[in-house]
Order: sequence, then structure tokens, then C-alpha cells
Amino acid sequence: MKHLISPSLLSADFGNLQRDIEMINNSEADWFHLDIMDGIFVPNISFGFPIIKHIKKHAKKTLDVHLMIIDPDRYIEQFQKAGADILTVHYETCNHLHRTVQNIKSLGMKAGVSLNPHTPVHLLEDIITDLDLVLIMSVNPGFGGQKFIPNALDKIKKLKKLIIETKSNALIEVDGGVDNTNAKLLIDAGCDVLVAGNYIFGSSDQIKTISELKLL
Repeated sequence: MKHLISPSLLSADFGNLQRDIEMINNSEADWFHLDIMDGIFVPNISFGFPIIKHIKKHAKKTLDVHLMIIDPDRYIEQFQKAGADILTVHYETCNHLHRTVQNIKSLGMKAGVSLNPHTPVHLLEDIITDLDLVLIMSVNPGFGGQKFIPNALDKIKKLKKLIIETKSNALIEVDGGVDNTNAKLLIDAGCDVLVAGNYIFGSSDQIKTISELKLL
């Protein structure tokens, strides 16, 4: 499978959100990546259901929704109604991860689990075959524009090995500090989906930047 590109709207211009949505629609990007933050699990607050519904109304591609919130189970159905196609929860926030994943899938969404930089891959051994996606955080979650943590490459390799050994269909997604200096390394390590925010939206030619990431 050719790797996918999921631009992170956390770095979009919210004063011109419609323009940035159309840019992604017209680009070679595959998904829209939406970072949902509650100010508790991570030290930042992003956006909620009204913004997601607006994006869903105009987006022509998959909504890849990443929940950086505590107690995500309370809101799973609301995210489905708002338009999420893929819903990713953090391993660190779920007391009953299998139940959470099954709930997501029962509502017709694909289910993902994200791991913070300090959380080891082996903790997913008993659930990897139930997952559609694993998101490796290559920065500490909460803010865009952070420096890439190189240890993410080793985690991707370990995760890829686990996926192959268990015959899981899970995709590997990476989020945090992704740019042209590390994207090829991530793909070679086994990454299937690249999330990029500042690198894309800070570019003078966003369409071209997405195309260059897609061609790697």
C-alpha cells in the first residue's frame, strides 16, 4: 500500500478554515487529521463538535479524529454523529480499552489507539488484531511545532513486527514533527500514514508540499 498523508488541521488558519479545507480537498492528501484536546489530558484546548461538523460538511476525504481527552467513552457516539470516520483514543486514557475499541467499531467507525512517547508497543499485544490503526506520537501531545523524537523510529519497527506476527490489518500512523528530513525514514521503518501540520500549513506552496510527501 502506498503511504497516506493526513494534514493536521490544528495548524490550519481558523480564520480561513474553509480555504484550508478546500486546499486539502484539491490536494493529493488522503485524510483530514483532527486533533481534539481537552486541556486536561494535554495542556492545550483545540476544538469540539461544531467545528468537526463544519469540516465534515465540506471535506471530501476521510475524517481522521484523534482524541487527546480523558474519559473518551463518554463522547464516542457524539464524535460518530459529528462525522468521524476513524476515531483514535489514547492507550493512557482508557481503563477498558477493548470495550472502548468495540464501541467505536459498533458505531461504524474505524478504531485506532495512540501511544505517547513513553508508552511501549508491547502493551498492544492483546488487542492489535482488533485495531484498524495505531498512532505513534513522535512528540509529546498537546502542541504543534515540536521537535521530532527519534525513538519513534524504533517503536514503528517494533510495531510493524507485531502487526506482521499477529496478521493484524492495523495501519501505522505517525504524528509529531514530521517533515522532509524524517518522512522517508518513517516510511522505511513501516509507517503507513504521515500526519503533518506545521510543515504543510507553514509552506509557501501547500499543495506542492503534500505532493512531495506523497511521492516519497
